[in-house]
Amino acid sequence: MKKVLIVDDSMYMRTLIKTALTATERYEIIGQAATGSQGIEMALEFEPDLITMDNILPDMIGIDIVKELRAEGISAKIIMVSAVGQDDVVEEGIANGAQDYLVKPF
Repeated sequence: MKKVLIVDDSMYMRTLIKTALTATERYEIIGQAATGSQGIEMALEFEPDLITMDNILPDMIGIDIVKELRAEGISAKIIMVSAVGQDDVVEEGIANGAQDYLVKPF
């Protein structure tokens, strides 16, 4: 099973992503974080295979979190999941280490 960390300030989105991923029985949700600092801490502690990352969090911007995780040596695949879908923001997320960028609602 692939270990997944969900980072999103919306409980609804965390639940939606968790439900979608666990329905296949190929993913184990190892943690859910509502802030960027929690997400970084959990990623360093649990070393997930996949991280879903909102771009707008109460304490940090998701792209900055991606940069920090990469600098810390976290090699998990990161999928940005955000309502912010401007081309330049999507391109910046990918350029800084995210594998993909999904725009809400999806």
